[in-house]
Amino acid sequence: MKNESALADLLGIAPYASGAIPQSEMVARINAGLPIGAVARVATAVAPDDRTFAFHLVKRATLHRRRSASTGDATLSALEGAKVVRVARVWEMACEVWKDDDAARDFLHRPHPLLEGRPPIDVVLESEFGGPRGRGRARAP
Repeated sequence: MKNESALADLLGIAPYASGAIPQSEMVARINAGLPIGAVARVATAVAPDDRTFAFHLVKRATLHRRRSASTGDATLSALEGAKVVRVARVWEMACEVWKDDDAARDFLHRPHPLLEGRPPIDVVLESEFGGPRGRGRARAP
């Protein structure tokens, strides 16, 4: 991705003085726990009119529990953070390709014939490889 600093900004990761954040540092920050606010920032960017989109990233009960128990420094687990980052990376890439937020959103949310009529965002939300959720088992052919 051309603009890792835009991704870091979207995720709420403080940039380095140089602006660029090394990939290893991004991984370390994700593993340490992204700020809970990253969920709202990514959800607002990708689906600003969908008040429930954040719950595709982190389960509703988990998100509410973390927000209510938080003293302002709640973080995501490494797995939750990885999912948020995956969606944020795809969002940033779609924006780069389409050069317009609305066009990027339209592409991500519109059914696509090469994805068996599924919207690209649904495939991204399922898993890193667009496969089935849970325990890494592949679907039977």
